[in-house]
Amino acid sequence: MPSWFGKVNFVPYSKVSDFAVHLKDGRLMASVCADCGALSFPPRADCAECMNGSFEFKEISGRGTVYTHSTVAAAPTGFDDIAPYTVAVVDLEEGGRLLAWIGDTIDSVEIGMPVQVVPRIFEELEDIRVYYTVEQPGTTWGKAPHAS
Repeated sequence: MPSWFGKVNFVPYSKVSDFAVHLKDGRLMASVCADCGALSFPPRADCAECMNGSFEFKEISGRGTVYTHSTVAAAPTGFDDIAPYTVAVVDLEEGGRLLAWIGDTIDSVEIGMPVQVVPRIFEELEDIRVYYTVEQPGTTWGKAPHAS
């Protein structure tokens, strides 16, 4: 994973490491199995359905609904400086789930409410850190041009 991705594990290489590059460019990407067509988010290096190791990335909308949420007051090490914060688990429209911070456009969060997941960058930090937030449906954001 690129160093600007943020807090990551110590695996030096992953077949899905380009996921971080797509997030930095403003795109939420799932993996689609080249053999059976199963879609996975977050992206998987090996298909959960048929265990094939070949896949392509596919951009997804980020639309979904809140499955559950929690406000974290006693944060783990490395996140204690930003506590309290609220996170939500979102069921994505295309399939898959993700955990994301509650963004600025949401005053209160409820289970089952429709949301938009938005890729973000901590631009105020020296190192680039990519993440995503949960925002109101219809929230838009910038995307880098597709590479030719």
